[in-house]
Amino acid sequence: ALGADAEELADFVGDETQVIDLEGRLAIPGFVEGHAHFTSLGESLQILDLKAIESWEEAVAMVRDAVAQAEPGEWILGRGWHQEKFENSGTTVEGFPTHQAISAVSPDNPVCLTHASGHACFFNQNAMELASITAATGDPAGGEIIKDASGQPIGVFRETAQNLVKDVHRAEMARRSPDQIDQDLRRTLQLADEECMRNGVTSFQDAGSPFSTIDVMKAMAEKGELSTRLWVMIRESNALLAENLDAYKTVGASDNRLTVRAIKRTLDGALGSRGAWLLAPYADSPESTGLNTATVDDVTETARLAAEHGYQLCVHAIGDRANRETLDLFEKIFAANPVMADHRWRIEHAQHIAAEDIPRFGQLGVVASMQGIHCTSDAVYVLERLGETRAEEGAYVWQKLMQSGALVSNGTDAPVEDISPIESFYATVTRRLDDGSVFFGDQKMSRTTALESYTINAAKAAFEEDLKGTLSVGKLGDIVVLSKDILTIPDDEILEAQVVYTIVGGEVRYQNEAFVSGN
Repeated sequence: ALGADAEELADFVGDETQVIDLEGRLAIPGFVEGHAHFTSLGESLQILDLKAIESWEEAVAMVRDAVAQAEPGEWILGRGWHQEKFENSGTTVEGFPTHQAISAVSPDNPVCLTHASGHACFFNQNAMELASITAATGDPAGGEIIKDASGQPIGVFRETAQNLVKDVHRAEMARRSPDQIDQDLRRTLQLADEECMRNGVTSFQDAGSPFSTIDVMKAMAEKGELSTRLWVMIRESNALLAENLDAYKTVGASDNRLTVRAIKRTLDGALGSRGAWLLAPYADSPESTGLNTATVDDVTETARLAAEHGYQLCVHAIGDRANRETLDLFEKIFAANPVMADHRWRIEHAQHIAAEDIPRFGQLGVVASMQGIHCTSDAVYVLERLGETRAEEGAYVWQKLMQSGALVSNGTDAPVEDISPIESFYATVTRRLDDGSVFFGDQKMSRTTALESYTINAAKAAFEEDLKGTLSVGKLGDIVVLSKDILTIPDDEILEAQVVYTIVGGEVRYQNEAFVSGN
């Protein structure tokens, strides 16, 4: 009935039809979250939320309160802190807080506080002792234990080093009964699903899940227990991929609620924790070029498997060195497989690119799967990390990439950032920081282009443009209604817009009672 007038629409109204008067509000295609972490989003809603804290003292207070409610030995978990937001962190090493203050308020509880980026983690003394971490503990490949001048661990672990302590917690969690593990995961996925509906996210491109999680997603989708349409990247070892790729390939299962046709690999870390792999040293840490978290040879083998089994490959690359290495290996695989004309392989984040590599995205047909909100969230330290020249040439260069012919999609990387498409849309069209300054405004998108990046472009990045991304006859009935017209209102009103309805497959899955109570 798209485009029909009131008289024509009457033919479609029956006794069970829900008729909604939008009262002139904006109706748009459902937002397609182009890169985020579904399970981690659900987990983040069950632990300490540190995204809003502005000092390490606030983190200490939150841990102290959590310990008061916990049993001795119970893990205290949190996520979202970022040292660049702190006005005062007490004693620091490389700008990172040290463990002593939190260890003092949690002597009998292990504490694990994940960095906002997910690429570093803070542990207290109790947690480090459980993992037998001492001054003598060496750095694992692709990771780093940050230590003070005397060689003692300060509690902050970069990239793969996190696993030295997290594996202790994982082992404890693995001792739950199979039924409890299943119930906990289902609850986590349900929380993520509800959060997506509240924010108008009707489709979610999950940036890496193991086969065991995909099994539960599939079971829930088959029973109609998930409203969000999931498009999932597999994250497993090459050995497990080779063994299971054919069996797990899934397109449009359960009324287009689940698709599994991509693989995720990670080549470097994040800029905020100085884990992004750079061609030249960090401007504020001249002894470091970041971390290569997986060997290029290993990721190349993943690429070979993806090409052989007809999967998209999605590689996390933030630094310019990681982006170049990924483009190089993609080019190598494409040359060896000339039938891959429409591969839609993706670089996830593509945040900092050498000027000479930008045109290669368009030339190779590589999707730039980016997150608008990362630009304004990271901008406060990008100049410090990269310097003015590198930042201007290749940091969050949406316009330059689009001009190269590349497809640019949008998202939030939740729970790294809030799942809200409105916030990421605002960042994309303004590139405005909290202090009012604008980060290289020549690269911002127009309102229409930004909406396309969050709808049809994200759908194209997943081979789903025939199903979603526009309001068109024959496509899925996934619609979001907003309280304000984000395409026309002044910039400073965009963040006031709220989701009024989230409609998936023609069914209202969320309604904002503050706006619809009168209907």
